[in-house]
Amino acid sequence: MRISNVSKAYEDEKVLDDISLAIEKGKITAFIGPNGAGKSTLLSVISRLLTKDEGILTIHGKEIEAWQSDELAKELSILKQQNAYQVRMTVRELVSFGRFPYTKGRLNDEDHAMIDKVLGYLNLEGFANRYLDTLSGGQLQRAAIAMILVQDTEYILLDEPLNNLDLKQSIVTMQTIRNLADELGKTILVVIHDVNFASVFSDNIIAMKNGKVFRSGTVEEVIRTQVLQELYEVPLEVITTADGKKHCTYQAF
Repeated sequence: MRISNVSKAYEDEKVLDDISLAIEKGKITAFIGPNGAGKSTLLSVISRLLTKDEGILTIHGKEIEAWQSDELAKELSILKQQNAYQVRMTVRELVSFGRFPYTKGRLNDEDHAMIDKVLGYLNLEGFANRYLDTLSGGQLQRAAIAMILVQDTEYILLDEPLNNLDLKQSIVTMQTIRNLADELGKTILVVIHDVNFASVFSDNIIAMKNGKVFRSGTVEEVIRTQVLQELYEVPLEVITTADGKKHCTYQAF
């Protein structure tokens, strides 16, 4: 995936300003930065939920607008911040929607086998027939990720997947996302507010500010004290722990 000089504006406000990026395949790329930086807007443009005003965005060398919707849905999937689910729907029913680009709702034995495989992979077999309104936040998030995984796309876009999750649920969710890249070779783009989760679980970081790419590179290159202080405009310090992981500590004003 390559993004070249992409811009997007709402009336007189430019929310994406000349964005150029190359997304590394089979890796997790985390988007960090303050609110209003343009992170979620960029994911929406990449997924074609929003149209860009300028620039070029290609998947496998093909411009995003040139893809037929049903074919794009086999290459790219997105989990948005807010998802409205029918309350009286089971986990299995939700997950099966991921097969729609292939089956148009007519599931065959191969589809059911894939659904079973993904439910097992995410340890959701025991919840398959549970209704969504009986799940915890973490269980519901795993079910949503299962729906995306069943869609079987190379690119997976996750917009703030840790919303409303406690610490344990957040760790489990991020480890699941890490496994999708390491074990299944998925290319994952994730918008995340917690810098430490981005640092520990990602391969590459895109730091955005005021609609622009502020800094991009590996975790080692971006998760630095000076970079993050300038990005967030708050006093903080990045430390490296014994296991080589970089963590951000926040200082009181």
